[in-house]
Amino acid sequence: MTTYIIRRLLLMIPTVIGMTLLIFMLVAMSPGGVGAALNVSGGGQMDSGSVAQQRAYLEDRYGLDAPIPMQYLRWLARVSPVKFGARDQFVNGDRFGQPREVDPPPLWSWFADELPRVESPPEIEVPEEAEDRQRLYRRAAGSYAQARAAYLGSRTTFEIAVGDIAKVLAREDAVKDRGQIKPEQAQQIGKDAFETVDPELWSIAQARADQMVRDYEVLAEATAQSRAVFDAKMFRQAGIPIIPGTMSIAMPDLGMSFSRSRPVSSLIAEALPKTLLLNLIAVPIIYFVAVPSGILAASRQGSLVDVGLGAFYVALWSIPVVWAGVLAVGFLASKDYLGAFPVTGLNSVEAESMAVLPRFVETVGPDGVTRNLWQRGYLLDTLWHLVLPVACLVYTGFAILSKQTRAAMLENFNADYVRTAKAKGVSRRDVVYRHVFRNSLLPIITMFVSIFPAMLGGSVVIERIFSVPGMGNLIIDAINLRDRELLLANALIVGLVNILALLLADILYALADPRISYD
Repeated sequence: MTTYIIRRLLLMIPTVIGMTLLIFMLVAMSPGGVGAALNVSGGGQMDSGSVAQQRAYLEDRYGLDAPIPMQYLRWLARVSPVKFGARDQFVNGDRFGQPREVDPPPLWSWFADELPRVESPPEIEVPEEAEDRQRLYRRAAGSYAQARAAYLGSRTTFEIAVGDIAKVLAREDAVKDRGQIKPEQAQQIGKDAFETVDPELWSIAQARADQMVRDYEVLAEATAQSRAVFDAKMFRQAGIPIIPGTMSIAMPDLGMSFSRSRPVSSLIAEALPKTLLLNLIAVPIIYFVAVPSGILAASRQGSLVDVGLGAFYVALWSIPVVWAGVLAVGFLASKDYLGAFPVTGLNSVEAESMAVLPRFVETVGPDGVTRNLWQRGYLLDTLWHLVLPVACLVYTGFAILSKQTRAAMLENFNADYVRTAKAKGVSRRDVVYRHVFRNSLLPIITMFVSIFPAMLGGSVVIERIFSVPGMGNLIIDAINLRDRELLLANALIVGLVNILALLLADILYALADPRISYD
């Protein structure tokens, strides 16, 4: 068994890599690419230069300018627990990594003899006070961010000027289909073609190139200063070193959601408890109702109970969840009808100020009379909000699990060992529970372990209808915005849980049925 488990755990690595690579490629190669929803013109209020600057900023921040395989390898290195290179540092909980290398300005050789040289700053003296160290970091990080933003802006405006010249070249048939020319393509065409086609446009490009080179020099200095702060190792380093300066083990870094500008781990930490709360209440209800119903139907095959339960559960299963949820909101929650339940969310607005358990609270009315009013408390308020979402989650599961339990037990009722047990005088209760039900556990175990990935993924329909900010809503928003970091993090977590659940199923098979062995 131990060898089998180790082999399965090792097979998880290529499985997860293949799964995440497929999702990564689907997102990266979709129309518009990663973050396409963010690369818009703001309803016509942003000019082309602002849009281009925003796109350049996204490319630089998230490495979208690199080839797709390189982007995937960078993401894989971040989420891997084994890290290579210098360890990141934490400043007040924020991850501080080594600054990126500064890319040289495009086509700089057309306008300058050489790039400005930046001398490395002297070794930084580490302040003794923690506040002084944080102040030094904030100053270096702020200068680096401002310089990079300025350089990206001037580089983008320069590329626009080169593109304007390329359009003139295209109109004069000197260059075919070069309306969106890139600097590397311009390098192949040659400086002479661009310099002579339109002197006025060339002078604009030259002025923008001078600004770009100056901003590059400032950015190079800020990068060197920021790298010196990083090399000083003034803050707590991430992970445990294995080979100092080369390899370490650290917690996976799920990255930053560029649609919400927040760490992905914090977004998942907020949404996951709400989805787990719904499922941890719904799943036991499904099992406590469906499994006994399946046992009862199988033990009384063909009876009114068997037919009635089967018809009732199939009728429930036939009701679309969307329709049931809309009806629940429209009739049970609407103030125009019953109004017995809340419409949205998992808590009332005033729930944060409530005590955990119900109690009576003294309040002074408008007439000045003190009264003891009953307050339902935070716990009861949460349960009250959960009634409708949980009801919509559980009713479709009754039919599937009940029918599966019934079919598995009927198959074992006709086995030879059951007839032998009956012939020996074993009571019907022992035959049903100790023999038939135990040997019918394998299909139930398979369905049980499939629940865990679904719990993490969340129910998109239920969470949308009842405005539950859970994992389902989070994933849908990530898909709409093509938030690569958030999508890949969710896919990685759900995939790992799915694989581990299948391994758990194999282990439970061996425990439930002694005939199954992996030796």
